[in-house]
Parts: sequence; C-alpha cells; structure tokens
Amino acid sequence: MKGLWISFNLFLTTLLFFACQESKQLGESTITKPNIIFILADDLGYGDLGFLGQKIIETPNLDRLAAEGIFFSNHYAGATVCAPSRSTLMTGLHTGHTPVRGNFEIQPEGQYPLPDTILTIPRLFKEAGYATGAFGKWGLGFVGTEGDPNHQGFDQFFGYNCQRIAHRYYPEYLWDNAEKVFLEGNDWTQKITYAADIIHKESLKFIRDNANNPFFMFVTSVMPHAELAVPDGELLAYYREKIGPEEPHIAPRGSDYGDEPINIPGYQSNPYPKASYAAMVALLDRQVGEIMDKLDELGLTEQTIIIFTSDNGPHQEGGNDPDFFNSNGIFRGYKRDLYEGGIRVPMILKWPGVIQGGAQSGHVSAFWDFLPTFADLLGEKNLDKLDGVSFLPSLKGRKEQKQHDYLYWEFHELGGRQAIRKGDWKAVRYNVKNNPDAPIELFDLKKDPTESLDLSDQYPEVIREMQALFVNARTSNPVFKLFTEE
Repeated sequence: MKGLWISFNLFLTTLLFFACQESKQLGESTITKPNIIFILADDLGYGDLGFLGQKIIETPNLDRLAAEGIFFSNHYAGATVCAPSRSTLMTGLHTGHTPVRGNFEIQPEGQYPLPDTILTIPRLFKEAGYATGAFGKWGLGFVGTEGDPNHQGFDQFFGYNCQRIAHRYYPEYLWDNAEKVFLEGNDWTQKITYAADIIHKESLKFIRDNANNPFFMFVTSVMPHAELAVPDGELLAYYREKIGPEEPHIAPRGSDYGDEPINIPGYQSNPYPKASYAAMVALLDRQVGEIMDKLDELGLTEQTIIIFTSDNGPHQEGGNDPDFFNSNGIFRGYKRDLYEGGIRVPMILKWPGVIQGGAQSGHVSAFWDFLPTFADLLGEKNLDKLDGVSFLPSLKGRKEQKQHDYLYWEFHELGGRQAIRKGDWKAVRYNVKNNPDAPIELFDLKKDPTESLDLSDQYPEVIREMQALFVNARTSNPVFKLFTEE
C-alpha cells in the first residue's frame, strides 16, 4: 500500500510538471501588469552581436538575453535614421503616416516635435497606471514644446533632449525633465564625465524607485552612435590589444574638444577608432547585463519583459568602419540606406513564464508594431487606425497571428528614398524627390537576402503593384516633403 501511495504521488508530481511546461509553452502568465524595459541601441548593426556571428566584439549579456528569450530574425527599424525611426516606434505609424518623417533640426536645440494630440506608447502605459521613464536620447521635441517627453506620457526623462548634442559623449549638460544638469568638468574643452554612465545610473535608480508598482522604462542608449568615444579603462585596453595597431581618425577643424569655435554636432578625432567602437558596444552590453542584474536583485525578473533592438543599421561616421566588424552581417547597405543593412535590426524579447528561452521567430515585424502589441497586452481595444500589427499572438504561441500586407519606408535625405517589403518581395527606389517615377529595384528576399540580384525586368506585374503602393502607402506632409510637387 505504501508503494502504491508513493507511485501515485510520483504520478501527480509528473503530471503537474508537464502541466506547468504546457502552460509555459502556451504562453500563460498570472502577471496582469508586467513591467516593460525597452532598450533601444543607436546605430547598432545586425551583425554586431555575438550570437548573430560577431567575431571581434564580445556581447555575453545580450547573448544571454537571447538565450533566455526569443529572437525575431525578420524585424525592421522604423526608418534608417534616428528621429523618424523613433517616431514610428512611439506612434504605431510607419514613415508614410507618422508625424516626424525626418531629422528636422530646430535651433538652437531640439528637433521637430511630435504633436501632443496623438497616442504614444508612454501615454498608453501611463493611462494604464504605469510609472513611465525615458533615459538616453529623445530627439522628438525640445523642452516645453508639445514633443517634450513630459508632454508625451513620460513621468521622468533624463538624458539628451537634442540628438545633435547626443553626438557628444562629454556634453556640457543633460536634461532632467525641464532642468539642465551640468556635468562635472565638462565645458567643451575637457572630457571628465561620460554622459552614458550618468544616464545609466539614473535608469537603474528608476527601476529601484518603482520596484513596487508596474513601470515602463524606455532606455534609449546613445551607444554606439558616433562620436567614437569611450573612457579609458579595461574595455578600451582589451580591444586595443585584441585589434592591434590601427589608423587614427583625424576630425576636421572645429570637431575636437577645445577647438574654438567647436562644432557641437561634430565628431572628435580618435587614435583608436576600431577599438573604441568595439568597447562602446561592449559597454552597452555590460549596461544591459547590469539592468538584468538589478531586476534579479530586486526580485523583479519574473514580472518584467525586456526588449532590445536598434534604431537603424550601422553608421560610417567618426572613423567607424562597419565592414571591419561585418556590422551589417550578410545584408547590403548601412545607415541611411533602405536596403536590408540599413533597416533590418536585431530584436530580442524576454518574457519569463511565457516565452521559452532560445526561441526564434521569422515573423515579419517592424517598429510600428510595438504600440498595438502593448495595447493588446494591456487589453486596450479602442485605438485609432494604426499601421502596426500586434505580434502578441506570436509571443504566446498562438496560430492566429495576423500578418502585414506590406511594410513601407521613406527617407527624406540624399535625394529621397522609398522601400516596400511585401511577402518575400522587396522593392527599393532612390532619388525620388525630383523623379516620382524613379526606377524600382526588385529583390526576392527568400532566395536573395543580400539583395544582389535585381529582378525588376523579370516581374513587370510585381513592379506595377509596387508602383501603386509607393503612391498609396503614404500621405503628403507639408513639413516632410518627399516629392518636389508636394
């Protein structure tokens, strides 16, 4: 009889174990309001991460995040430069509809503002009772304008309001909401206080201060955007030794600290540009690890979703050499291109209790999907028409995942550029500002992910479809004009 009771207990234990495993696979969670930490790297390439094949730069924490979460291999940034990419993320609208479609600079500080009449991700979370904070680079409206982070749903903002000043890692000051915070020793001649360290400390403080209530934290790191600058220390020394001798980057007059006058949006000279870039990516990775460690320390890991991605492809400014690091992986193009290398970005999402570690999804997604996904997570159904599609079903392993009919991008610099992905077809056309009928290149991404073979001559019916989409996918905008006749 005793043996029978032991066998019955063993059967129950086994049954409960597999029930828990099945629940985990089905995406069940008892947490109704998980914390959200959204980490956005700046100009990090698809190939800059270890688990995606990077051979020089070591990213153990991001590799661990991927091993503990899900990697989306077909994820796209909102645009190929900073401000419009962030605008698509905040609004759920692609660059044919989002309010900010380009890097429109305001003097003496700031960029063209998001309107305060539109739903944004932080507003969504704030209305749901979340504490909201942003730490890093904003670039969507100066202090006091309608685009001010505090007017867009963030309780707290700390960092660079203006993306031009964010070119500098040793700025004179940062912003704490509407208050300037001057950094010790920094006066555009000296490099004493590394801004990325100060911003990171404030983000960790926000987690600690909000440990007892749900929070949405937007970490918009400036790394590894140019300028290439990292404090002297073990990371820089490590990569100097690993990479070996290299050619210095000599910046034009007015770009170095101490130059009079100094061109603040410029990039400093650097004797070790490759080692500096590698150390910056490694420092970003370390900061991600410290965020994960802070969650562990406070017992918040199981109730926190972490998302990591990049705002566009790798840059070539300030002495950086993305080809040396193979930063865009197999993909063609860099930042400012609408080929895959300029817009396809790594995206990792960790959700304990819902997503099994080491998963990978080929679901085609983009920045404008995050707002509807978060709305779906919060149970918010009354949204205005968005371009984004919730990918919550994919996260929870459901079969009813809706797919995009197509994805659309436009870029307003360098003569104007447009791109569409529809299924496996990718259409790209350049120099459209003066020629709305500019020729279209056509690629089959399934067979040719490197976009090496233009098939436009072979598929005239697909070209006609793409021509119509290039016109109909967008609305005209009096500020961000893509065509000369607008």
